[in-house]
Amino acid sequence: MARPIKETPILYGEDARRFEARMQERRRISVEERAEMDMIYKTLRATANF
Repeated sequence: MARPIKETPILYGEDARRFEARMQERRRISVEERAEMDMIYKTLRATANF
């Protein structure tokens, strides 16, 4: 039987400011990282039975 999902905690003060700043940052990935991600995705798609 499934357990109930707990409420998401609300952030206040410095924690909230840090979280917001972190969400605004865009992480750039290299061409090699992107190629690896694509390879993993294609491998998973090939083995999935949907």
